[in-house]
Amino acid sequence: MRNPSIVFVQSQQLSNTRLGQTHIHSWREQGFALVHDLLPKSLLVELKHDALEHYPAPGTEAASSYNDFSSGQSFVFPSRSAAFNAITLHPSLLQAAADLLDITVMELRLTQSDLWPKYGKPDSQTNSDAEDDNNDQRIHCDYPNHSLVHPPQWDRPEAVEVIVYLNSYEECEGATAVVPRSGPEDPAYPWPIIQTPGVGDLKYINDRRKAEAYMAEQDPQGAAFRAQHLYPREVLAKYQFGSVLLYRHDTWHRGRPVTPDALRLAQNLTFTKAGREWLTPAHAGWSWSMYKPDKFMEKLIARATVEQRTVLGFPAPGHDYWTAYTIAAVEARYAPLGMDMSPYR
Repeated sequence: MRNPSIVFVQSQQLSNTRLGQTHIHSWREQGFALVHDLLPKSLLVELKHDALEHYPAPGTEAASSYNDFSSGQSFVFPSRSAAFNAITLHPSLLQAAADLLDITVMELRLTQSDLWPKYGKPDSQTNSDAEDDNNDQRIHCDYPNHSLVHPPQWDRPEAVEVIVYLNSYEECEGATAVVPRSGPEDPAYPWPIIQTPGVGDLKYINDRRKAEAYMAEQDPQGAAFRAQHLYPREVLAKYQFGSVLLYRHDTWHRGRPVTPDALRLAQNLTFTKAGREWLTPAHAGWSWSMYKPDKFMEKLIARATVEQRTVLGFPAPGHDYWTAYTIAAVEARYAPLGMDMSPYR
């Protein structure tokens, strides 16, 4: 990986790259949008190189420890990969999330950035006995492990979820399947969203086959709904290298199997609206990073743009936190690392 002392900032100004109205409309109405040219290819190539250095090759014994989703806290923001941090707070990605939520970048907050491997299993291992197996996921919505409550009505979205793919569909399959919403009366999107393992007193089961058998036993009506309205309507987000899938906490979707003995790499992110304390971070966050002896996180904060700092929760210019005393105190902490406090004065 690149020397971690090199901080992630690519530009001191927000990029002019913006989502088109077609993508914004698709996300707001259907629940997702697949974008192919949002992020710079050179940065994505660098990130894939870092990820391949970090994760074991498919087919090895070491790869067997990554059977489920997430990196197991091993490749989360802030990472020792400069490319990973650059993509996490890339101006184009921040602007895309803000445009989807119809807010400014300064009103975004980052609650997840994690680079996941997904290894394709040999045919002999595809019928795993593990309920939490991630090879062939059941259809679900992501809100139960991101929110303490329930998503608000459809036209009041609070979060944007993001998958950045570092392979192509032709290379390893494993496309995310999504169920497009077709208007407010769509029977696939009833209110509330409870027809899934992990909600109410239904336990979490990730494996599709086991989850649907469990639903048939515990909630026959919910199982029938899923069989009639969800699986028959799923469509595949056939990604390219560098494609970005933008979706929502209340979008029905699932992960499909990866080609046997292949490795699919994807960076998963979540941006929420500021002030939504019920939307909790999906990993340990960055506070503990402040204990690193090389002051990696402090340097990252000091050299970020005002927008990027604010997305991490740093008080924005004009916030009531800022007084002559706090400005002087924060300057004393960060000025030795190169931070310019003039925007906060």
